[in-house]
Amino acid sequence: MAEDTETRPASAGAEEREEGEIADDGDGSAAAAAGRVSAHPLENAWTFWFDNPQGKSRAVAWGSTIHPIHTFSTVEDFWSLYNNIHHPSKLNVGADFHCFKDKIEPKWEDPICANGGKWSISCGKGKSDTFWLHTLLALIGEQFDFGDEICGAVVSVRKNKERVAIWTKNAANETAQISIGKQWKEFLDYKDSIGFVVHEDAKRSDKGAKNRYTV
Repeated sequence: MAEDTETRPASAGAEEREEGEIADDGDGSAAAAAGRVSAHPLENAWTFWFDNPQGKSRAVAWGSTIHPIHTFSTVEDFWSLYNNIHHPSKLNVGADFHCFKDKIEPKWEDPICANGGKWSISCGKGKSDTFWLHTLLALIGEQFDFGDEICGAVVSVRKNKERVAIWTKNAANETAQISIGKQWKEFLDYKDSIGFVVHEDAKRSDKGAKNRYTV
């Protein structure tokens, strides 16, 4: 057998480089290329919204305490925001934190939300952080088969429990709603039943609306 011979491209230079070292032709172009990080765009832009619990005790119209925080459209922007904001377990009681597709407000009155409803999952105090993160990743990563039907998600912190919900556009589309509910449970590895409530039913009921669908 012929003796192995080391081969290196001529451009590598006379001095052997360390593994992973980037060649530089002297004008700094290679170093500049190494410093650039390509952004990874999301299919949709999303907006974080916060509902201030301190504002809820005042006699103001519902929804007036909800304010947009920031809109993001890349993976990098999402993590930059997520890693620098309070997670649900650190929010004050009464707070609601939303993540909705850009241009959709997290309100029943929004035209895109008006005919929809929501799937909800409840958990004990301090237990919603993982559910919230996995829900966000499934949303912005477009993991749902009927992702176009989704408006956004909200995590709500209350005195004795926390709740994560996904809002959808068209409550009458049973096929889409059932698919979303089942996939959400799979993503969260959630074993209990969850229910879907129509926004219009919730507005008409003082005692809580009945579930339209259950999975």
